[in-house]
Amino acid sequence: MSRLLTFFSALRTWMRGSRVSRDAEILFLRQQLLVLRRSAPRRLKFRNTDRLIFVWLYRLFPSLLDAAIVFKPETLVRWHRGGFRLFWRWKSRQRTGRPTVPAGIRGLVRQISRENPLWGAPRIHGELLKLGIEISQSSVAKYMEHRRGPPSQGWKTFFHNHAPHIAAIDLFVVPTIGFRLLYGLAILHLDRRRLVWTSVTANPTAEWIARQITEAFPWDQAPRYLIRDRDRSYGTVVTERLQAMGIRDRPIAPYSPWQNGYVERLIGSIRRECLDHVVVFGEAHLRRILAAYATYYNPASWRPSRYVVEGNRVG
Repeated sequence: MSRLLTFFSALRTWMRGSRVSRDAEILFLRQQLLVLRRSAPRRLKFRNTDRLIFVWLYRLFPSLLDAAIVFKPETLVRWHRGGFRLFWRWKSRQRTGRPTVPAGIRGLVRQISRENPLWGAPRIHGELLKLGIEISQSSVAKYMEHRRGPPSQGWKTFFHNHAPHIAAIDLFVVPTIGFRLLYGLAILHLDRRRLVWTSVTANPTAEWIARQITEAFPWDQAPRYLIRDRDRSYGTVVTERLQAMGIRDRPIAPYSPWQNGYVERLIGSIRRECLDHVVVFGEAHLRRILAAYATYYNPASWRPSRYVVEGNRVG
């Protein structure tokens, strides 16, 4: 405010002076501005009062735009437009509207939403109307407890709920000493991370995979779900065999190996703990190696239930 009063008093004194003295003062001040411009930093800092004074003068005398030295003319125009937006935003502000929802009702909406996660805004709105609380459904949706989780169960929840009835299958490539490629197959039961079946072939066809699934699971011990990737080796023969055995086929999404993470981690363990330390001579050699690793892996990966451990401890 003091800067504005100083500016207006200087303006009044300037208007009372003679024309010659005013022109001399203008030249004197302009030369000082040129000196300051040469020695000042590249980007000057302006206060809001400075912008207000420049914009006010620009509105009274638009020709002063050509005399701008410490800032560019387009900067002054931008300030003017910004002030115009702020003015109309203040003038058109919403002064009236719907009454605010009391804090007690907002807390009740959040409590009902938190204690009943499956209820939506229409259900909570109906319950509040039964209690005699007048509130719109949009307000209920606004004050509901917003959850960060997905609207439906994800893969982690699916595995946790159905692990005893899920198996996973995957293929992996192993090079031999003669630079041939052999394909290993691993079938894992997710309940106890038990390696159910391993096999080796040089040509993984759909008929061969279907036969391995039949040998891995007896008809009375087949899992309910089988997770696999979208490799072309799993053809129509595999899907028909799974359907005949009562197994629900669950292929993962394209380019999403993390959805079959358990068997992918098993294959990584096979490589790091076994195959990276030996040279495979052939198909029979790789089959013996995988059978020996399965004998080692199953007892090492078996984790007894917490209730079994506590029962043995009490007994």
